[in-house]
Order: sequence, then structure tokens, then C-alpha cells
Amino acid sequence: MLFMDDPDHRRIRSLVVQAFTRRATACARERVQQIVDEILDKMAAVDGAVNIISWLASPFPITVIAEIRNRSSRPWRFQTLVRRRCIELRPDARPDVAERVATSSVDLRAYLTDALRRRRIDPGDDLISTLIAVQDADGDQLSDDEAVSAIAILLLAGNITTTDLIGNGLLALLQHPEQLDALRAAPSLIDNAVEEMLRYDPPVLATDRIAMAEMSVGGCPIRKCEWIWPVLSSANRDPAMHPAPDRFDTRRENIHHVSFGKGPHLCVGAPLARMEAQIALGSLIKRFTNIAVADPAAPLQFKLVPGFRGHIELPVLLS
Repeated sequence: MLFMDDPDHRRIRSLVVQAFTRRATACARERVQQIVDEILDKMAAVDGAVNIISWLASPFPITVIAEIRNRSSRPWRFQTLVRRRCIELRPDARPDVAERVATSSVDLRAYLTDALRRRRIDPGDDLISTLIAVQDADGDQLSDDEAVSAIAILLLAGNITTTDLIGNGLLALLQHPEQLDALRAAPSLIDNAVEEMLRYDPPVLATDRIAMAEMSVGGCPIRKCEWIWPVLSSANRDPAMHPAPDRFDTRRENIHHVSFGKGPHLCVGAPLARMEAQIALGSLIKRFTNIAVADPAAPLQFKLVPGFRGHIELPVLLS
């Protein structure tokens, strides 16, 4: 779906959106809040620094996605395969790691294909069953290959990007304590704060496109069929769109970021990612009155994944 143009893209996306929105809505805010609270309870019992990535930012979105898929269907196996599959994006993986990841990609597709086969025989209340059932006005449905690919995209994209959004967003607050104080004083700012986090330090830095015609952008000629690399993080700091674009401001008005893309390929999971970040960060700030980077002098460690921006770890002190 990511690499299709209309009309194929429109057909598949419309069916996927129906199914995903229906399942994501069923995983209501109350349940997402419960998942966060369970994680925060465990974090509160830790003596010393807590790596916010491994404790909250990473396990939380994959647990929510597992819930949307069907939490009763071997979630441990599903989560292991998705985590391994995400490593494939790293160009610095050792050969032995890359070999295991390649195997996990095959295993994940086999896992999803088997689940699809079983759901066709015995449908249930889960994402795969919903994808099988949805159809457009003409009665068109997804093929098995289309359904499996769509599920894989939703699982992977709904995992790593939300992890990085939570990590990047928290760090922005900790680096701007006046903004953290403002958010504590007015918790209703959380929705706008998450939009500012997406603009200021997005988890996806760039995307790729193929030029459909000759054109010129900023005086740079682009030939038809040429591969181009639009930098979303740069667009988010366009001074023509946002005054003082390098300032992090949770009260900023009229935020028009492109961190979820734009146009026909706008991220399908954007509403879910927003909700997850709002609940995770809002609950974290409410639960702990003091949050600080464990070692301010330590260099930040970022994942080496082209086009993405996120932390390997972010140790913090909580009280």
C-alpha cells in the first residue's frame, strides 16, 4: 500500500481504513489508559533510573497493537516477531543479527498468513477477521496477499513510530522545563502539546516519492520519474508556516505539521498514535511530580535508522 498509486492505492486503503478504524475504536481510551497505568505501576516500583524507552515507549504501543489485533491470540509470539522485524530497518546490524531478522520476516508473514487462513474458517472479533469481512460499495474485498501486507504495515508502523514519538516528546519537555511546568498546570494542553512534539521532533524525518512530471522546487530542477526525498522535519520548521520554528511551545497555535505525511498517503494510524502519546505522556506527567534525565552530561543515543529519529535509551529519574 505504501508504494502504490491510485486507483490501486485508493481501493486497498479504503478497505484497510474501514477495518483498522473499527478495531482501533473498539480498543477504547479506557483500555489504553489501563495499559499505561499498569506500566506506570511497575515503573514506580523501580529503585533508581528508569529507561523510558524500554519501560514505556517501546512496550506500550506494541501492547495496544496486539490488543487491536486480538490479545488472546499468542501475544508473546506476535510481539517477539514484530520486535525482530523492526531491526531490519537498521543498516548497522551485524551479519548474524541481519540473518535472524531475515528469518523473522519470513516467520512473521507465515504467522499472519496462518492466522488469516484460520480466520477465514472461523472468524472472530479481531483485526484480521475485520479485514477479511470489509468490502467496498462494489463488493470488492482484499486478497490474502493484500490483507497480510496491510496487517504487517499496520503492526510495524504502529509500533516504532509511536515509540519514538513518546521518547522524543518526553525529552523535549525535559529540555524545556517551563513547557513541562505549563503542561502540569494545564493538563488539557496535552493534545496541543503532542502536535507540537510531532512538529518539533518528529519520529519520521523524511519520506520518498517519484516525480510524475518535470518540475522545479525552490529553483531545483526535478526530472520526470526522478526519485526525491522530501524532508518532513524541515517542512515542519518552515518559518513561513510557524513563527519562531525552532522554539518548542506547547501553547503554539495553528500547528500544521506534516509528520504523518499529507494527501492520499496520510498515515492510517495517525488518530491512534495521537491518542497513545496523549495518554502515555499525560499519565506519566500526572503520576510523577518529578521527572529528570538521569545523567544530563551523557550523550544522547539515537537509533541508526535512515529516515527515522528515536532514542535507543532515555534513562530518567522519577519521584
